[in-house]
Amino acid sequence: MGEKFRNAATLTAVDGISFECAPGRVFGLLGPNGAGKTTTLRMVATMLKPSAGEISVAGFDTQAEPREVRSRIGFMTAQTALYDRLTPAEMVKYMADLYGIENDRFQKRKEELFRVLGISTFASRRIGRLSSGMKQKTSIARTLIHDPEVMVFDEPTSGLDVMTSRAIINLIRSCKDEGKTVLFSTHRMGEVKLLCDDIAIIHEGKLYFNGTLEEFEAQMTQESFEDEFIHLVGEA
Repeated sequence: MGEKFRNAATLTAVDGISFECAPGRVFGLLGPNGAGKTTTLRMVATMLKPSAGEISVAGFDTQAEPREVRSRIGFMTAQTALYDRLTPAEMVKYMADLYGIENDRFQKRKEELFRVLGISTFASRRIGRLSSGMKQKTSIARTLIHDPEVMVFDEPTSGLDVMTSRAIINLIRSCKDEGKTVLFSTHRMGEVKLLCDDIAIIHEGKLYFNGTLEEFEAQMTQESFEDEFIHLVGEA
């Protein structure tokens, strides 16, 4: 896949990278700020169109069959983009209606998500009055309400407190246990070691490593995971 942004000069944000994410595994997309992680994930989620190459999600082409992809994918970022005047319960119901989820299925799914995420205590408060952690939990519930088979997280714990970050990490683990395909980007090496089965490292839009976490650790020349990452990106 590749993506070019045109201005006074052409900037190639993602330059011919290729990787595969498997069901029941967590794939970590790593790289420093500006590496092309968010652009890559937005192309996967059909929010951006690649200028070259192909992307397939759950067997559907993101350009030829975007609606099929969107119905099977959940995309979450640190930017919650919620409606301040709605409550979490109303926000999640609104998203369920957009996906055409029947009420019985919606109620069961909502109760499960609200219980796991601890939303019930503030479900009726306006979103504009919630803390950042509460808003992020609401965003997670909104993203997961249609029970997507593919989950994409773009630095989901960025700027959050320890408790909310832990809830998101546990959620990613539960998605894996349910056999979902999980793709997430992060710059926190601790999260990578906790969660990832497979990783890809990109820098300035190019792919510098693609393999399992075990393979990455086996080829390390530095003492720590963080030092190896810095060494690899520094050489690039």
